[in-house]
Amino acid sequence: MITYEFLQQYWWFLISLLGGLLVFLLFVQGGNALIFLAGKNEGENELIVNSTGRKWELTFTTLVTFGGAFFASFPLFYSTSFGGAYWVWILILITFVLQAVSYEFQSKAGNLIGKTSFRVFLTLNGCLAPLLIGTAVGTFFTGSQFLVDKNAVGDIAAPVISRWANSWHGLEAVANPFNVEFGLMVMFLAISLGALYMINNIADDKLSSQLRRYLLMSFGCFLVMFLIVVFQLLTMDGYAVDADGIITMECGKYLNNFIQMPIVLAIFIVGALLLVVGVVISLLKASFKRGIWLAAPGTVLAVMAIFMIAGYNNTAYYPSSLDIQSSLTLSNSSSSEFTLYTMAIVSLIIPFVVAYIAYFWRQMDKKSLTSQELEETDKY
Repeated sequence: MITYEFLQQYWWFLISLLGGLLVFLLFVQGGNALIFLAGKNEGENELIVNSTGRKWELTFTTLVTFGGAFFASFPLFYSTSFGGAYWVWILILITFVLQAVSYEFQSKAGNLIGKTSFRVFLTLNGCLAPLLIGTAVGTFFTGSQFLVDKNAVGDIAAPVISRWANSWHGLEAVANPFNVEFGLMVMFLAISLGALYMINNIADDKLSSQLRRYLLMSFGCFLVMFLIVVFQLLTMDGYAVDADGIITMECGKYLNNFIQMPIVLAIFIVGALLLVVGVVISLLKASFKRGIWLAAPGTVLAVMAIFMIAGYNNTAYYPSSLDIQSSLTLSNSSSSEFTLYTMAIVSLIIPFVVAYIAYFWRQMDKKSLTSQELEETDKY
């Protein structure tokens, strides 16, 4: 029998999956961060921009789907975070708007500010979007300053269940070193994935060599931040939920989650190994171009595991650092059982949608991108 608790767990699994897919698809942003680094001339810059430009809609669509899934399954998180920490989400949205405008107008006739200006916008999106998204996810472990009062829904004058307790509205997250380190980790990961994708997607030996050089540097920075974040994650206190819904601090909560959920630990280790192997082989063998196809599932699995230890095993996935009992859990922030059940039925079409996307992705990337192809077709 499908229970309410099962539906809550199921939808957190889907949230974790979408989070993993989103981080992988940030390779578009990571690729854009390399426009002026790996690209040494106009021809190489055009190859980079057009390589990422053919996939940027997938990243934005996944971001919107991620937010929509949160809204439908855990609406109290949506109203608390998106409604309270709105400056972070507005900044993320602005960077994606800059990206869309840049792709659309940089090659248009009458462009008054020039291609370079729009490519600067793409570079800003490439660095800031992963950094901000990672910083926001870091608060899943460190907490944010908000209060939740479900009884307030009956207040006719101000029926607001959750409210932010400071005037920074999310920007205070950068004051916590762990959040910033988490953001930097995601940013360097995105750049590494971007380099891997373009090594596979662009047929240009000189550019490929330059991409491998920056892959080495970005992945080295990622590994440093990864080790720092994982060490802190495994040693920090976490927010545990008892059978009555009372939330308390637990020493080494996230380490305990890994130990008590060995399948999640295995998913994390396998994901991390796939990512490392994909990068290392790409760096050691100049002829190897398929590193992205090892790193992609590795990224998805590792990120899924991080989301799982944040929400599973009786853990508050969005802690309140101001009032611990206001922290959000899978049980106190989810939609009704009927809503979750109905959406669970609809979610069964997801594998078919993923297969459809994978098929056309394969069709688009059958041939590597070349300078000659850009001369013969429309380009960004």
